[in-house]
Parts: sequence; C-alpha cells; structure tokens
Amino acid sequence: MSEPARTRKPDLTKGLDKVQKFGTILLPHEADEPILAAGPRLAIYEWLTELRSRAELESVGLKPRATALLYGPPGTGKTTLAHHLAARLGLALVTVQAERLMTPQFGGSSNNIGELFDGLAEAEHGCVLLLDEIDSIGSVRLSDDSSAGRERNMVLTTLLTRVEAFRGMAIAATNRKDQLDPALWRRFGMQISVDLPDGEERFAILNRYAAPFDFGEDGLDILTDLTQGASPALLRQLMEGLKRALVLHPRLGLNIDDVAVVFRAITSAVAPHPDLPQPPLWKAFGTHAGQIRKIPWPPARAPKGRP
Repeated sequence: MSEPARTRKPDLTKGLDKVQKFGTILLPHEADEPILAAGPRLAIYEWLTELRSRAELESVGLKPRATALLYGPPGTGKTTLAHHLAARLGLALVTVQAERLMTPQFGGSSNNIGELFDGLAEAEHGCVLLLDEIDSIGSVRLSDDSSAGRERNMVLTTLLTRVEAFRGMAIAATNRKDQLDPALWRRFGMQISVDLPDGEERFAILNRYAAPFDFGEDGLDILTDLTQGASPALLRQLMEGLKRALVLHPRLGLNIDDVAVVFRAITSAVAPHPDLPQPPLWKAFGTHAGQIRKIPWPPARAPKGRP
C-alpha cells in the first residue's frame, strides 16, 4: 500500500502576479523575530490576539482592526516587525516602497494605487500589505491650485479611499509621522511607535548578531553602553563588521590583535543615520578606547552545531 500523500503547503504567492511590479513578496519562513521594546511588543501581541478572536469581538459589536501605522526613526525594524506579524498569521508580506507608485504622468500615480489594491484583492490565500515610506505619497494636502498640487491631492484622495475600502490587512511605515495628512493617520486602526532600542534590547540585538562568537556578558555590557542611541540596523552592521574582521583580516594579513584598532576601522566604515543620536562609540571613539580594550578579544567561537 502506498504511503499517504504529504499535505502540500499552499503557494502564498498565488494570485499576486499583478503586484510584483510594485514591490517584493516576503514569505513567512524568511521572517526574523524582532527584538522589541515593551510598548510595541505588547501592541503586536494584543493585535494578534484580536485577530484570532473575531467571534468574541463580533459578539459585542466589534471587528478586529486590520490596519496599523508603524512610525519611528529609520533603521528601527519596522519592516522586520511587519514581516514577523505576517509570518505569525501564516501570510505573505507584500512590501511596497510607496514612491514606486509615483509616476510623472498626470493621473498615473492614482492608477498605480488602484492597480495595486485591485491586485491584492486577487491573492488566493490573502496577504499583508506593507506600504513603506508612506509619507512620500501621503503627506499633508497642498493648498495651491497648481497642476502639481492637484495631482498630489488626487493621489492622497485615491490612497485614502483605497485604504478604507481594503478588506485585507494593511500596514504603513514612516520615518516622518509629522508629514502625514491627518485624514491618512486616522485611516489606520492602530498607530504604533517603533523607537530606538533601550539598553536591554541593545544587549539582546548585539548578542543575536554576534553569534557564533561569544563576547561574554561583560563584553556585551560594554558594547551596550557604547551604543546608546544606535538603531537595530546600525547594531547589526557593527556586529557583522566585527565578524567579517575576525574571519577575513587574518586571510588578508591584517593584524587583529588590538581590539580598539579593529573597532576603529569598522566605525569608520559604518555610520549612524545623520538624523539620529550619535552613539558614544562614534561620537567620541578616542575617549572610549580604554573601555573597548576591556572587551574579551578575540572572542571565543561556539563549537559547530551549537547556537
């Protein structure tokens, strides 16, 4: 007797052909779990619970919220958070850079927005939409009567209409919440602040991206203090730079004996976003060279097969 056929996993991209020209489709297995502060972590947990409690909510005249706006500084992991949420729901994330919807032809941008939402409606298994940098098409209405002003306002009106009518899940992200039109802000059922990580989150992020190297708690404590104000993206670049140096510098004949020299080279090649605070490691490197030399160096490497 033949073995029972294995259950095939559904093709989560089925029906999304028409939206691929506007963005990228990210699948659940590709998602990373974000390291979040208490506020956004609780908001996302409550939202997931809400989405899974439709019947209970409908019994009291409510529906689960299906839209959210993520706002915060650049590099704080808004896309990672949206991808994680979609993965927890078993859905693909369609991530669209909002500016890709823009075109110089009059009426073209509004047509693109309509085509995007019409395409999303054809997704056979549903999906989550992420409109990244939504401020590029959703900024405050212009009061002038120029052709550019009329076009911009028409784009905003189309966006407002399509977001409100959308029956799927939509997330928007922005680094400039103050530039969003108030009506667009109100279209989202949740507004979640994704801020720079505090000490506890920085420690966890540094530890994650240090693997498979072990800098020890004391070493990570030093790095946590010296990276105050750093975004998750910058922390990742820092630790990946260290791992590259540990692997490649000996092959290139470069000395890695002095940890401060290695850090100096990395911080010279990777910089914080100019709109964000300058962490001590970048702002006053020379002042902290002594602390850096207290980091266990070179770090031990976990045996193969161990995390």
